[in-house]
Amino acid sequence: MAIHLTAVVRVIATGMTNVISHVFYHIITGAYTVVITKRAVCLSSFLLASAAVSMASSFTVFAADTALSHFAADSDSNVKSDAIKSDVSNAVNTQPSTSKTIVTTAIQQTWLLNLLEEALRRSDSGYQAQEMSTQMNQKRKVEETLAGTVDVFWSMTSKELEETVLPVRIPLFKGLLGNRLLIIRKADEMRFANVKTMADFRQLKAGQNRYWPDATILEANGLPVVTSYQYSNLYPMLEGGRFDYLALGAQEIGDELASHPDPALKVDSHILLQYRSPAYFFVSPKRPELAAAILAGLESMVSDGSFDEMFNRELKIEPLYREAKFDQRVIIRLDTPDLSPLTPIDRKELWLDLFSMQGAK
Repeated sequence: MAIHLTAVVRVIATGMTNVISHVFYHIITGAYTVVITKRAVCLSSFLLASAAVSMASSFTVFAADTALSHFAADSDSNVKSDAIKSDVSNAVNTQPSTSKTIVTTAIQQTWLLNLLEEALRRSDSGYQAQEMSTQMNQKRKVEETLAGTVDVFWSMTSKELEETVLPVRIPLFKGLLGNRLLIIRKADEMRFANVKTMADFRQLKAGQNRYWPDATILEANGLPVVTSYQYSNLYPMLEGGRFDYLALGAQEIGDELASHPDPALKVDSHILLQYRSPAYFFVSPKRPELAAAILAGLESMVSDGSFDEMFNRELKIEPLYREAKFDQRVIIRLDTPDLSPLTPIDRKELWLDLFSMQGAK
């Protein structure tokens, strides 16, 4: 029996290095499933012959824990290790070895996932999107994308982001995300109604998520900013007087305030904060062919009008324009100092007409 167990240990020792070295590269593509299955079959046969069946389960647990420890080691407060393990386990268990499944971070806005899936379908690439359930902050998304755990995510752009991962330069919100309305304290309504100029606006203090590119844009324009690493903390900070307003995209602000109900807060009806900073799909540098496929699919949708059709329908653009009354607001326009020269500003079909409005005087 001792001879058989020694042989088992040698098999595990010689094979484990290869399993671990390949697990992170293959875990999402589906190839990892093949590696584990083949080794498990061979090892199980050997162990049965050696009458040491119990060691097969030990090997399985060791391999799984080794693979998953990468994801738990660097988790932030928004990412629980158990949730990541579940996501990874689901990816391993559900993807066949021939799958062209790509992994995207959790996308709260369903229409963006539908847009991604339609772009992949249009590209004839055979890719299928699988959404992770784990919520991640911006920093974590970038880290996992660089590691190859995540293939694609969406974000508002920044110079640093475009230099780190691969941008697909089709503005997903047609510039709407850079047209910001403000959540303010109800008690300050008249204070905001008296804002007429940039000088007036600089007397007010913004709140922002530290990981969002918006914080850098506001600071670059000389606006005072208070930041938090947790988005959810911004609402009690605003209500408590730590800052004066929270600027969110016009298409999201109503739902966001509803999900953080506070009778002391409201959406301001006077100011439109505007800056050019589009949102893109961003792809892992390990997957340039995926970036090309998504671009081809989106360009096809722009060309035949289906991009605008989905955008207008899903974001209810006509009702939004009526309710927001953009042209009746005082527009505070900000520069975006590090906007990439490759931003497709000259392609009018990719943008809404908001940037040409004069607004209230």
